[in-house]
Amino acid sequence: MKKIRITQVKSGIDHSVRQKRTLTALGLRKLHAKVEVEANPAILGMVEKVRHLVKTEDVVVPEA
Repeated sequence: MKKIRITQVKSGIDHSVRQKRTLTALGLRKLHAKVEVEANPAILGMVEKVRHLVKTEDVVVPEA
């Protein structure tokens, strides 16, 4: 399955509690934190809800 790298580029301060919890659920706890996750529909939906706070990029996984 495809992987994506999510980087938090803006703070969750002054945003709704729901958006803050979404960032935490994605594994982002600090500004400029990066996580690599599987790009499944649940994760993509979460990213869409906080797209103004994060940056995403595709990760190329070498197949052995």
